[in-house]
Amino acid sequence: MTDYKGIKTFDELIEKEHGKIGTDNRNEYEENATLFIVSEMLKQARKELKLTQEQLAEKAGTKKSYISRIENARGNIQLSTLIRIFEKGLNKKIGLTFL
Repeated sequence: MTDYKGIKTFDELIEKEHGKIGTDNRNEYEENATLFIVSEMLKQARKELKLTQEQLAEKAGTKKSYISRIENARGNIQLSTLIRIFEKGLNKKIGLTFL
């Protein structure tokens, strides 16, 4: 069982659970967290426009199964396809920040 005594911030908790920034375990956690955030953003934007996954896929020029995989945070996402889904399918712009 993990000892959480002395942990005061979310960053400290993440480091305790997943390791320091740059470690393999932490990198995997960060990647999965980012994928989850993207999946939730896509779902929310699609639902706001009252589109089905199939309708969004048709507008964006991709397959329903690809939209489903993204929304369920499974598999790799090709950046060019993700941009096309947001821009053509949802009429939204994507901004990227590199840290």
